Amino acid sequence: MAVDNPFVTTDWLAAHLSDPNLVVLDGSWHMPNAARNAQADYLAGHIPGAVFFDIDGVADTDSPLPHMLPAPADFAHMVGALGISETMTIVIYDEIGLFSAPRVWWTFKTMGAQNVRILSGGGPQWRAEKRPTEIGLVARPKQKFHTSFDADRVADFDTVRARSQDGASQIADARPAQRFHAEVPEPRKGLRAGHIPGSSNLPVSLLTEAGQMKSPEQLATLFAERDIALDKPLITSCGSGITAATLALAAELAGARSVAVYDGSWTEWGGRDDAEIEK
Repeated sequence: MAVDNPFVTTDWLAAHLSDPNLVVLDGSWHMPNAARNAQADYLAGHIPGAVFFDIDGVADTDSPLPHMLPAPADFAHMVGALGISETMTIVIYDEIGLFSAPRVWWTFKTMGAQNVRILSGGGPQWRAEKRPTEIGLVARPKQKFHTSFDADRVADFDTVRARSQDGASQIADARPAQRFHAEVPEPRKGLRAGHIPGSSNLPVSLLTEAGQMKSPEQLATLFAERDIALDKPLITSCGSGITAATLALAAELAGARSVAVYDGSWTEWGGRDDAEIEK
């Protein structure tokens, strides 16, 4: 299946920064144990005109799970207030290179945005090329975002448990191998260690090189090495739904036809006593 290239280069973005229908989003997010504040980093310096997209804030804040997708109407209200409509060209980057930006990409795609891109190389490449940055908060005029929710891109606990039992969908886990095999404890307290029964492990660290996604051919090889068939339905998982989106993006680039992200991921599965676990 041919996939539209979701990436734009720094050269392209630099040439289009002043386009009136373009919005740039800093989608940086860091693990709770990273001792790093993404919003503080944004305020200290970001791509000119970029708006900070708070993954933990543009979420279902009533859920006990972190950064779960909000209801479509709530999402529309929140991103409209950020000055984003579904018809704009939305370019997302993060300050790791390619870590949390795919989660924001997946969120907007799921909610019906028409043209969503990721900056190849992210903030690190932009800075390495000595391109301009600015400090402080960027506020844009409010917009209306009309959602068109794609439920096929999202999997919940009941769906994942059913697919784990009947094998109708493959399940791929993006966590590091040591966490998948329960060789080290989970970074979030209170979670059991192990993996979803029947799932395969494809650590997200294998998908990228120097902050950029590997080629579709390289990605297809990685999936094939783990017996993950790209012509069959696939559900991706991780720790809390962040890198599961990167794995979903990689699968689509490699040619997958049906990919959903398990939004609750291991934070939900490993925290439930009624969820079966393999080690």
